[in-house]
Amino acid sequence: MSVDTVSLTGWGRTAPTTAVRFRPRGDEEAAAVVRGRGPRGVIARGLGRSPGDAAQNAGGSVLDLSGLARIGGVDATAGVVRCDAGVSLERLLRVLLPLGWLPPVLPGTGRVTVGGAIASDLPGLDHRRAGSFTRHVSALELLTADGEVRTVLPGTTLFDATAGGLGLTGVVLSATLRLRRVTTGLMAVSTERAGDLDDLLARLTAGGDRLPYASAWVDLMARGRATGRGVLTRGEHATPDMRPAHAGRTRLSRRPGAAPGRSLLPGLPPLPGGLLGPAAALCNEVRYRGTPRARTGELRPVPAFFHASDALPDVRPLYGRGGLVRYRFTVGYGQEETLHRVVRRIAARRSPAVRAVLQRFGAADPGLLSFAAPGWSLELDLPAALPGLALFLDGVDEEVAAAGGRVCLAKDSRMRPETAAAMYPRLAEFRELRARLDPTGAFRSDLSRRLGL
Repeated sequence: MSVDTVSLTGWGRTAPTTAVRFRPRGDEEAAAVVRGRGPRGVIARGLGRSPGDAAQNAGGSVLDLSGLARIGGVDATAGVVRCDAGVSLERLLRVLLPLGWLPPVLPGTGRVTVGGAIASDLPGLDHRRAGSFTRHVSALELLTADGEVRTVLPGTTLFDATAGGLGLTGVVLSATLRLRRVTTGLMAVSTERAGDLDDLLARLTAGGDRLPYASAWVDLMARGRATGRGVLTRGEHATPDMRPAHAGRTRLSRRPGAAPGRSLLPGLPPLPGGLLGPAAALCNEVRYRGTPRARTGELRPVPAFFHASDALPDVRPLYGRGGLVRYRFTVGYGQEETLHRVVRRIAARRSPAVRAVLQRFGAADPGLLSFAAPGWSLELDLPAALPGLALFLDGVDEEVAAAGGRVCLAKDSRMRPETAAAMYPRLAEFRELRARLDPTGAFRSDLSRRLGL
């Protein structure tokens, strides 16, 4: 097992803190770290894709599980896989797709580990039908505060606390997942433009679940009658009769020259704050105008549909040295006016929001701190160094909370503890369970201390 002292951040590169990082080679070494933890406790970490501070532990220990990445076995008849928590969804997809199966839920990036997907209870593009990630976990192995490994099954309180529990109930070591059957490696995709937010919501609703995977990019810099305009993308798994006769085997590779981690503008400094806004507005205008008004039947490889951003260069340097804040919230059906007000506030502020994703959610999942609930979800990225951003987002928090909505804890980097308590009614139950299972506070993170989880 390797050990070093490092400065760590989330993917957003905000608020770096220093911790001792352990990289175990097996479950027993991971258990030894938990048993020998210091007074600041320990938190598990995967590929570091959480935008905020959920996988940081200032002055304590961080258990890096990215090396525990074995795929124990795939039952291609029953559609079940058992794998280590450090396996990435990208790798799992690469292994399963040629066998005619997919991971049960796929978020917008494949560079998330199975353990991270469980700890965040990640929703995918078809939440209305499939729910979040842990709905498809049939068992998991959890390393608890006493250094013991427990098999945890759905329907138990510990499972519900671990699903979306941000690593605070223990360390997920492995999981057994139920898979989704597919007959080709292609998606049939439709794309359409919407002229404003009302139009976009109507199109998302009118589509129903005929095409189960759906999300929309929203232009948060458009104002006036175009406020909230966007591009809706929907998809379904292509069947063999949809494939062109000349189509060969779908390759699971990135586009040439798009190696991960490379800057979008190699060798150039971040854009000065005064130029970022106009550049973002121009980028949004080009994206909107460059999309066909309506297009159906386009065939795309599965990885290109779900993980298109993984094939692009790293855009984080454009947000400046202060990093980026990823803000994701959900409000229920019937609270569309709240969504409208938030979009208008962001547009009026002229915040340089290039990435903004709107989705519909279905039934809530049983996790005590699971994020997804029936309604609308909007996720956006903003430069952390924007003047007045903290105060502005505090105001949005209050509006979301007043509407009965919530902000995603797994992506948060700045929310106040009283706001989190107002948004998550089962937080007291979660705290009580933690106090019972982990009275000495073995599992801690910067996020848990900041929000009092």
